[in-house]
Amino acid sequence: MLPLLFAWGIASAQPAVASSQTVRVGIMSGEDEDIWRAVAANAARRGITVKVTTFSDYTQPNEALAQHDLDANSFQHKPYLDAQNKARHYDIVPIGYTYVQPIGLYSRRVKSVDALPQNAVIGVPNDPSNEGRALLLLQANGLITLRKNVGLLPTARDIATNPKHVQIKELDAGIVGRALDDLDAAVVNTGWAFKTGIKVPQERIAQEKVEGNPYRNFLAVNAKDAQASWVKELVESYQQENVAATIRSLYHGAVLPAWDGAQPH
Repeated sequence: MLPLLFAWGIASAQPAVASSQTVRVGIMSGEDEDIWRAVAANAARRGITVKVTTFSDYTQPNEALAQHDLDANSFQHKPYLDAQNKARHYDIVPIGYTYVQPIGLYSRRVKSVDALPQNAVIGVPNDPSNEGRALLLLQANGLITLRKNVGLLPTARDIATNPKHVQIKELDAGIVGRALDDLDAAVVNTGWAFKTGIKVPQERIAQEKVEGNPYRNFLAVNAKDAQASWVKELVESYQQENVAATIRSLYHGAVLPAWDGAQPH
């Protein structure tokens, strides 16, 4: 059993509804804790007590879910889950979108992509899903081109053309933001950008498009629980306007609600 780093539960402030179900949800520590206070309040009105467990390591929430120490988690996008399911033989499925964190290219040395010099050193996360995401962002902004049909998981070996001869420096996702002062630019996940003191969006010189973004985050459960009665209630407790307002406020518009009627699959 994995160590649970921090846990809290929220009971309903409204006695009209008695709690009949407790749902254990794993999230990453930080701003999401405030988001889940709003979700838990919504769920309590539906007779569900949400018990949140926070983690600081991205590999732990899926492991805890697979071991049934959690009932659901909320921290990942589909490319990441697909890679985890394949590598670790999990049977975890998405059940409802939460928010999208457009990954950004940040710099403290230049104010635009065009201003990046020849041989610029650009940091990227070194895990497969986020490195691929970073390289696709660099391609979208004309810094490199990738081989055709590389999908969502290209690596630096898939770079076909590199007109500015940029140097790709692969770093741990939690380190790349902290290394920004030593780099010409870095692709950093929004959550890590906030945690490492990057000014979002002021130091962002490029970002992913939001429309049709394949990296929308979602709630996930073990496949055997996907049809459980509490699943629909949990998703609907998240996909509410008070939660959307909390997301926009906490992240100053850098993170956006991702539910639009569509559900992940």
